[in-house]
This record gives sequence, structure tokens and C-alpha cells, in this order.
Amino acid sequence: MTKIYAHITGSGSYLPKRVLSNQELTRTVATSDEWIKERTGIAQRHIAADGETTSDLGVIAAQRAMKDAGLTGSDIDLIVVATSTPDYTFPSTATLIQERLGIRHGAAFDLQAVCSGFIYGLHVTEKLVRAGGVRHALLIGAETFSRILDWEDRTTCVLFGDGAGAFVLSASEDEGGVLSSFIRSDGQYRELLYVDGGPSKTQTVGHLRMIGNQVFKHAVTDIAAAMRQCANDANISIDDVDWFVPHQANQRILNGVAKKLKISPGKVISTVAEHANTSAASVPLAFDYAVKDGRIKRGDKVMVEAFGGGFTWGAAVFDF
Repeated sequence: MTKIYAHITGSGSYLPKRVLSNQELTRTVATSDEWIKERTGIAQRHIAADGETTSDLGVIAAQRAMKDAGLTGSDIDLIVVATSTPDYTFPSTATLIQERLGIRHGAAFDLQAVCSGFIYGLHVTEKLVRAGGVRHALLIGAETFSRILDWEDRTTCVLFGDGAGAFVLSASEDEGGVLSSFIRSDGQYRELLYVDGGPSKTQTVGHLRMIGNQVFKHAVTDIAAAMRQCANDANISIDDVDWFVPHQANQRILNGVAKKLKISPGKVISTVAEHANTSAASVPLAFDYAVKDGRIKRGDKVMVEAFGGGFTWGAAVFDF
């Protein structure tokens, strides 16, 4: 029986046009540019325009990823969207994007693992491609987190922004592509990072709530462990990886993980200053940024990782 591998054949991203700087935030919340940069590394974030939805962002990222892969909608058999800020309770944002792309075949569904959503999506999508029946899949991380922020809470509103990123995963008989992926969760810590509303619980959307120092401690430890496990499963060492693309949550977390694993800062892609934490969109956004500026090249070995509410976390490594 022919063995199938899942290769990443294209990437794309999109950030809303409106930029909200730290200086602008100081006009509405008790904070400062220095305070935000010192604790997070964030200088600005992008905010979706009035009426601009998660699916709007996802469509553009998907179109750019398909163009990068040299494909059209007729080639896509599967769409998976990682998001915690869907357009509607249902139908899924994935089906809305499917319709906008003019795709009338295949399947589309959403996946929710908060900031780890794209890693979870990569874990699931890669296995569906390798199982056969899917030639090309779109994996999209898209968020409008600005819609669930309490803009009077300086401990959370300064951290997040809106955006979307996408991968095309394609079936191939050539070895390589996604080498391994690792996902985990632990629901006992859910109250450290959560949204205080929902259809069943409160019949409202709610706002994001977080105890940041506790999240930080768990994130550094759990991400580092996931990265070690992922490398071990792929029969490689951390030193074999050319580039690390972490979830862009906080520069201190990025630095903490790199220090724990003795990773050179020069091998870590950081875009958190430019777009803050875009949840499930942050990994593909950062990856696409580094591909477009020429740092990540074909043939490089790349590890991606994330940590999010739930708690959820995970990592994946692939030959690009």
C-alpha cells in the first residue's frame, strides 16, 4: 500500500488595516507604552473594522495560501478553521469560507482549542490527509478577539489583536512534510484563562478573563515539554530544527521557552510586537511573515507550538 505524507505547499496571512498602537490605548485605559512593552513585547495590534468578520479575514488568508500553492478552490477537498471567535454559533465559519471560495465539494468544519487551535488543527488535518481521500486541505486560523475583550481591563485588552493565517496541506508520496505533532489539555486550569459567557451558560458572548502570572508559569513548562516530546517522536533533536515559530502570546514566554530548551534567540520567529496575540491565527501569521521575508526557506525544518485556554497546548515539526 502506498504511503501518503502531508506536505505544506502554501501559506498566506491577513491583518486588518486598522492598527491600534500602545500610545492610542493609553487614551482609554490606565496603561503606558513602556508598561506594555516591558511585560509583553507588544507595540501594536490590528483591529477588525466594523462589520469585518472572522470569515472575512479567513477568506483572504486562504486565498493567499492557495495562490502560494498554485491551487484554486476546485483543488481543495477539506477546510478546517481554528477559531474561538466564529461569525455565528452555527453554521461553522469553515462553511462560510467554503461558500465564499466557491467550493461546492468536500467538507468543512471548525475546531476550537483557543490559542492552540492551529496546532490542534495541524494535528487533525495532517492525519486526514495521510488517511487518503484528501488531496489538498486548507487549514486556517482566524480570530477577531477584539470582539470579546473588556476594553477597560488593562491586564487583557493590551494583549490581543485580530488576524488570520492559513496553510495548504497536500498529499504526496514523497517522504517528509509533517514529521510529528503532539497535543494535550488539562481542564482543571480553565478558570485561569476563559471567557465569562456563552450560549448555554449565560446566553451572551462574554469577555476574556485571565490570571496572567499563573498562565505564564504553566505555558513555559508545558510548551517546553511538548516541544521535547514532538522532537522525540520525530526522531530528531531540538538542535536539528532550523526555525521555531511559537504562538505569539508574550515575548517573555517566547524567551522563557527558548532559555529552557537552550534555543538560540536567532532561531525563534517573533512577530508579537507587530500584531500581539491573535490566538489561533498567530502561528500561521508568524510563519507566513518569516517565509515572505526570506528567513524560512524550502527544505528548512520548522517547529511550531502554542498554549491556550482550557488549558490546551501542543507542538508540531515539519520539513517545509
